[in-house]
Amino acid sequence: MLLQELSTASGVSGDESAVRQIIHQAISPHVTDLHVDSMGSLTALKKGTGAVPLRVMLDAHMDEVGFVVTGFENDGLIRFAAVGGFDERILLGKRVKVGKKAHAGVILSTPIHFGRDAAVKPIKDLRIDIGANSKANAESAVALGERIVFDSEYVALSETMVRGKAFDDRVGCSLLVDVLQSEAPYPVDVLASFSVQEEVGLRGAKVAANRLKPDVAIALEGTTAHDVPLADADPDDLTVPTPVARVDGGPVLTFMDASFIAPPKLLAFARRTAEQHGIPYQLKQALGGGTDAGAIHMTRSGVPCLVVSMPCRYIHSPQAILSLTDYQHTLALVKHLLHSLTPDVIRHD
Repeated sequence: MLLQELSTASGVSGDESAVRQIIHQAISPHVTDLHVDSMGSLTALKKGTGAVPLRVMLDAHMDEVGFVVTGFENDGLIRFAAVGGFDERILLGKRVKVGKKAHAGVILSTPIHFGRDAAVKPIKDLRIDIGANSKANAESAVALGERIVFDSEYVALSETMVRGKAFDDRVGCSLLVDVLQSEAPYPVDVLASFSVQEEVGLRGAKVAANRLKPDVAIALEGTTAHDVPLADADPDDLTVPTPVARVDGGPVLTFMDASFIAPPKLLAFARRTAEQHGIPYQLKQALGGGTDAGAIHMTRSGVPCLVVSMPCRYIHSPQAILSLTDYQHTLALVKHLLHSLTPDVIRHD
């Protein structure tokens, strides 16, 4: 399955080449105008029938959160910094792959029996052990600036639930590849953007959108589903936060986050399309965070944007979980949107 291949590939922000190669191979027979821009984003065109005169940008970012090598200790331990956002509580003891040669490593700090009651250690106080016994030994194995990723497996937990790393946003990349591989033509032109550096500031999508000049854009994302710890919570207890989204609840539509506000008419169109085709969907229940839509919608003279996300548990961690049922529902919704979009949907009344 392509999602498995994408999930296990290494692609920390700024070094997405391995992911790009997988996608390039998967879509090249189905598109034209393949292009890698100066930032590293991969773009392509799936020409429509011409029935609807719209250029629709579909964006999914290739990069994942991770780390970068910043220095070496005399005893061979590696200093590192975060690339993207993390909850530092999850890092101790996690296995990682360090550098281009994917050296096996472990994130460490003071042993727990020497600091059981200590506060959570910030990343600046953590180190990675790759088995080097000196600074020179570590420097010969890994270079400053090389990326570090979680050492994680992709596992099928059941017929419909899978676990893996980097579902934010390799699941969006997989969905976009499936859209492009469809044999049925779309009435609109599909401008595919597999962008870079979303996790560090929505950078690649901004450059890609300026080049592609879309009329409307849809960002395909993986979003937080922290539904498990709250599953048995009292719904009348107002102190318990509402989950952002729920796994098996269908694709997630964003009406607002920290980076953009969805045009009401476009959002209503998406909801109506889902309902007409019997596709379950949910609205994102948190207003924080951001997606590439935050950059795309402010390019040129402005681009109407929609965000369609896959609910994923434990994103930005070594292991996330998603539902393949949600995946099929999300794919179906995106395809129906492409077949139903008209200029009127993106026109302000």
